[in-house]
Amino acid sequence: MLLYIMNRTLLQGLILIFAFAKAYTSQAQFSSHDPLVTNDSIAQKKWVDSVYNSLNQREKVGQLFMVDLFSNKGNAHVAAVRKLVEEQKIGGIIFSKGGPLQQAHLTNELQSKSKTPMLIAMDAEWGLSMRLDSTYAFPWNMTLGATPKTQSSYDVGRRIGQHCKRLGVHINFAPDVDINTNPDNPIIGNRSFGEDMYNVTNKSQAFMKGMQSTGTLACAKHFPGHGDTDQDSHKTLPTVDFSAERIDSVELYPYRKLFKEGMASVMVAHLNIPSLEPRPGYPTSISEKVVTDLLKTKMGFKGLIFTDALNMKGASNFSEPGDIDLQAFKAGNDVLLISENVPKAIDKIIASWNSGEITDDRIEHSVKKILKAKYASGLHKYHPISTFNLINDLNTESDEVVYERAISKAVTVLRNQDSILPLSNLELKKIAYVELGDDSGAVFLKELNKYTQVTQVKANQLDELLKKLQPYNTVIIGLHRSNDSPWKGYQIKSTQLTWLYEIARTHDVVFDAFVRPYMLAQLNTVENFEGIIMSYQNSDWSQKVSAQIIFGARPAVGRLPVTAGNHFKVNDGIDTPYMRRLAYGNTPSSVGLDTYKLSKIDSIANYTVNSLGAPGMQILIARKGKVVYQNSFGRQPYLFVQ
Repeated sequence: MLLYIMNRTLLQGLILIFAFAKAYTSQAQFSSHDPLVTNDSIAQKKWVDSVYNSLNQREKVGQLFMVDLFSNKGNAHVAAVRKLVEEQKIGGIIFSKGGPLQQAHLTNELQSKSKTPMLIAMDAEWGLSMRLDSTYAFPWNMTLGATPKTQSSYDVGRRIGQHCKRLGVHINFAPDVDINTNPDNPIIGNRSFGEDMYNVTNKSQAFMKGMQSTGTLACAKHFPGHGDTDQDSHKTLPTVDFSAERIDSVELYPYRKLFKEGMASVMVAHLNIPSLEPRPGYPTSISEKVVTDLLKTKMGFKGLIFTDALNMKGASNFSEPGDIDLQAFKAGNDVLLISENVPKAIDKIIASWNSGEITDDRIEHSVKKILKAKYASGLHKYHPISTFNLINDLNTESDEVVYERAISKAVTVLRNQDSILPLSNLELKKIAYVELGDDSGAVFLKELNKYTQVTQVKANQLDELLKKLQPYNTVIIGLHRSNDSPWKGYQIKSTQLTWLYEIARTHDVVFDAFVRPYMLAQLNTVENFEGIIMSYQNSDWSQKVSAQIIFGARPAVGRLPVTAGNHFKVNDGIDTPYMRRLAYGNTPSSVGLDTYKLSKIDSIANYTVNSLGAPGMQILIARKGKVVYQNSFGRQPYLFVQ
């Protein structure tokens, strides 16, 4: 009996201890993991300590600065940055607009002039093409947010990371983990994975893991959350009026998860959030309450902390150059991004350090974090960038495969009245195509015509158009918006909206929107639309894949990543079947075939025709339902040669 009582008491004690531990864990919103520590941590620490001890006072402070460089701005601009590298001993460079070859040459030159190898960064959210010509553009985050699983986000993140490594870029300021709950957000929009915090978190995590698997450091932005604003912090200081509880439960949700999974760095936004920083109009980027108390202490983040660019009006309007840098560092940031006056800022920080306002420990804390990131990026064994075959390495068939697979999972069917999709009984259909918007749908039309005759119908006036459409019983309407930038406006003109309604009133219509999904909010009614498809972007792959879905050569599986008006809610989407029709325009490697071997077909076929072995031939190769090669050979004079 005594033993039973003792055991029971012990059990109750263990339960109490477990309950206390569980309660404590639920309050601690973080993991203590340091994402900058490498597997060879002893060697890393030795290198960091050695480099730190070799730096004088000004060189240590110089490590805190990362300046912007445009490889297309000319000699004077480059000379100014070169001077900062040589004289101010800056710690890094963020490259902006230009070309990959110019950037590689500049990186090699400036690294050779730097006492300590510099961290090279870029904004490459959807690939290097966000900033550079002659590089590959992957789908935008909003498009990836429409995919039902995370594999595409991982694959895109990995390919972008590989491109960064090839070009000598160590940190990519991506992914954007903002939860875009405001359709009128002028600066985030397509850069977000959507409005559902779980979807945003899952896709961000996959993207981060893909990119960091290549050794490229990721950066979650814009802390603590820029998704629900209607102003651009490049131009002003946006206000977020949510309570601290709301921000904690929604905007900060992705960060908690990503920190546990090893996110290397965070970028702090220029926002006015009264619930987190009570001083009126005080930017979050220079707020100790936000950077130190919230991000570092409460959330336990141990990675590298960047300010957003200090030349943005959200920061620069608040304080003078130099002063804003000092405030940002005192707030707890490690890297001061795009300072407007580096020498002045360095002088200000050194003066505060000498006066005791900034301690030795504070300087050592940030500089050693920066050096840890440099070691983690491989800069302890720096090698110049090879420019041999650089452009080709940044534009590969593997990139095409990743894009095609991503968009094929993203295209979303939102209305399918009477199962009009996929189009069947084609012998009974006479199909017209009407192009709306400000960009070309030529690729879309060409792809549609691979399945049946689809005639483009054009007119200058609505009455004329409706008259020309009378012989057709089915009309496919494509709304095409330029794919050049994710910030392009998504609205359809009122006149074109009227055309859309009138065509739908008199015909079976499949409306396909190659534009940001918020456009759908302009539809006052959808009753007369038999089919509605959201294709998100007007890229060639988006147009090809969407056409194939219309005819059942691919299934539709996408889900809407945001709410769009009264008719379509987040996560809406209708699956449509695969009808075993061939899908065209695929790369050989997408179905496991060797591109190099297939490239020999042309020469063999031409040799056969030229040797009079055949009058001509058509060759089509398909595997797994996908056509990967199609070409015709021969010439009419062959018969006369005989």
